[in-house]
Amino acid sequence: MSTPRTQSTPRVRRTALALAAAALLPLSLAACSDGDKDSKAAEATPAAGTSASQSKGMTDTDEPFGPACAAVPEDGAGSFDGMADDPVATAASNNPELSTLVAAVKKAGLVDTLNNAENITVFAPTNDAFAKIPKADLDKVLADKAALTKILTYHVVGEKLTREDLENGTFTTLEKSELTTAGSGETYTVNDSAKVVCGNVKTANATVHIVDTVLMPKS
Repeated sequence: MSTPRTQSTPRVRRTALALAAAALLPLSLAACSDGDKDSKAAEATPAAGTSASQSKGMTDTDEPFGPACAAVPEDGAGSFDGMADDPVATAASNNPELSTLVAAVKKAGLVDTLNNAENITVFAPTNDAFAKIPKADLDKVLADKAALTKILTYHVVGEKLTREDLENGTFTTLEKSELTTAGSGETYTVNDSAKVVCGNVKTANATVHIVDTVLMPKS
């Protein structure tokens, strides 16, 4: 009498495979979950070398630029944030590098004029810029209110000028004659001579481009 073939072996194999699949399923799901998290994290994190503002499509063209910007205090009334809170003549008075300019503005009686103006640009000569003028000539100008007013208002344009505007521009000043600007990147000149040493400095009512030379009206 022959013995019936047993079905236990295939059944055991199927059972083992089912158990193995059941054991691997949680691991597979966990791996997928971790992969999704990594993918979302990668999407949310800017690429190396990319700032948060750049990742949002913003640029730094409105930020102060130029070698002299490094000398501006990090905090206080004379810092970039502090100057942004005050009108331009007041803001300049808090910057020690502009003390000669501020003294000249006071002598010419232009403090209120500049502080009350709206959306202007001031090309602000540093103390070193005024020091380039022979002392006798500077003293003469400072003593002549009309001449001083003419020179100072030549440094003011009745609109806010951005870095892009400076690349190749001709602008009418409050003195009524024109000045020209040229350059790119972080290197700009005014009237082909004065260099912008710290540009795009914001005040409550103006944009200030600090220059290394006093500008003289052409007429």
